[in-house]
Amino acid sequence: MKSELLNLRVVGVLFILASVAAVIGVVLYAPMLADPDLFFAVPDHVLRVKLGVLAELVLACAAVGTATLLFPYLKRQHEGLALGYVALRLLEAALIVMGVLSVLTLLSVNVGVTEVPGDRRVVNQLLLAAREWTFLLGPNVVLGLNTLLCGVLLYTSRLVPRWLSALGMTGAVLVIGAALLTLFGVLVPLSPAAVLLALPVAVYEMVLAVWLIVKGFSGAVGADGPARPVIT
Repeated sequence: MKSELLNLRVVGVLFILASVAAVIGVVLYAPMLADPDLFFAVPDHVLRVKLGVLAELVLACAAVGTATLLFPYLKRQHEGLALGYVALRLLEAALIVMGVLSVLTLLSVNVGVTEVPGDRRVVNQLLLAAREWTFLLGPNVVLGLNTLLCGVLLYTSRLVPRWLSALGMTGAVLVIGAALLTLFGVLVPLSPAAVLLALPVAVYEMVLAVWLIVKGFSGAVGADGPARPVIT
């Protein structure tokens, strides 16, 4: 029981760490995304980019950590869906790392440059586009899908209160919807409407994190203990 509670507290900390790292990454990258040519003309900005890269790497690692630590409990409800959750969480992390590689490449081709010629502007735009697409697909579409699976498993198992699981599933649908609207040009990335639609899933992750740290799973037993009602 003590080891399980410790595991769940680590999961809660990782959820909080992921949320904080995601916000830090967006804030640090914001000037670069707005105007990369002007941004890289100031050498002091290089440190800011590297800190943003570090934040996103922390986000990717935290995503993997939450999935692997939750899997032993979720698989008791439905092993296939639990595996799907882990796979989607890993895909989310992989897309985040791909975005990080785009940013690092962007950094490499601009370090020491005081005047950006036209061809380099094209390269900058391509690398930024790659980062923006990976961000849309990873911490938005795939995040929504894995949150939806996790929410379903938690809802059917009653490992946490059903209102909390319902919040997660609702937030997942909304963030997926926001990503699809952005994909088809209805919303602008990081616009107030897009942020508002993504807010419920962020609230869910923070509330779930606090719940796991303070209370763990409801009526929790060991990960190898008796199975709860499963999805059929």
